[in-house]
Amino acid sequence: MKRVLISIGLLFSCLGNLYAAEEVSSWSCQDNRQFKTSGTAEKIQLVWESKTYEMKRENSLPGSLRYKNQSTGHDLVVLQNKAMLFNIRTGTRLADFCQTAEMKTGKIPHLFAEAEPFVQQ
Repeated sequence: MKRVLISIGLLFSCLGNLYAAEEVSSWSCQDNRQFKTSGTAEKIQLVWESKTYEMKRENSLPGSLRYKNQSTGHDLVVLQNKAMLFNIRTGTRLADFCQTAEMKTGKIPHLFAEAEPFVQQ
């Protein structure tokens, strides 16, 4: 029994380390707005105004990536040089001209570097 508990403890410890190692991108926007993202190119976690929202990738226009949370209405549109955050339920633009430090130097944010349409060949 002790062995099983130790094994479970080690498993949770390893999982916690994986989660902690997940890279977080900080975004700075016009009007001193900010948010953070982490996750994968298919599913991200958006931290906006101290709340975390699960966002799933959806089909978007060519040259952009789009992530939505249908229940809250949060909608993140990422272009190669900026991102915009909307709430489609209330019809408001929450943040505009958002960039990561990487984007300010002309690079694609790490989270999206491997995602279509930004994969460079």
